[in-house]
Amino acid sequence: MPNIAKDAQLQTVITTFEMTPGTCQDLLDALTDAYKTFISKQPGFIAAGLHVNDAQTRIANYSQWQRREDFQAMLRTEEMRERNRRINLLCRSFEPVMYDVAEAFG
Repeated sequence: MPNIAKDAQLQTVITTFEMTPGTCQDLLDALTDAYKTFISKQPGFIAAGLHVNDAQTRIANYSQWQRREDFQAMLRTEEMRERNRRINLLCRSFEPVMYDVAEAFG
């Protein structure tokens, strides 16, 4: 379960994917498989969530890592580079961005 707290000592990554409704489920399946079989097993992985908008034109991925370097190392693996090439074919664009929690409520 993600921990959203201002003082959390971790790296937050939010990735947005843009696609058509016709490829949304295929992309969601590819991302789900990547998390279940590979990403969640990488050093430094803490938690993640996948969110789909109601029009099925965007997927938002929220993930947390112990360190920025852990996320970057996962991206550099041959397996993830190959997965990202396939994921890129299913969407118009995707962009992972690293964030720090500025405030948390609730």
